[in-house]
Amino acid sequence: MTKQEVMTLKYGDIIYSMTYKNADGTPARYRVNGKIKTWKTRPADFRLPLKRGLYEYWALDPSNVGDFSL
Repeated sequence: MTKQEVMTLKYGDIIYSMTYKNADGTPARYRVNGKIKTWKTRPADFRLPLKRGLYEYWALDPSNVGDFSL
C-alpha cells in the first residue's frame, strides 16, 4: 500500500495482512478504527489505528505499510 491509498481509508474499512494468517490460512482482516493522524513537521509520517477481533489493536504506519493490502 502507498500513503495515498492509506489517506483514502475511512472508519470501518477492511484491509488484509499479507504476513499474518488466520488458523485456516486466510489473510487476517483488520478494520480501520479511527482517523489518520499526520504531522506538519514530518510530512512522510502517518498513523492509522486498526482493530482485529475483540482485543487486538494495531497501528498502520510507514514501517509496516508494506505488510497490508486492500
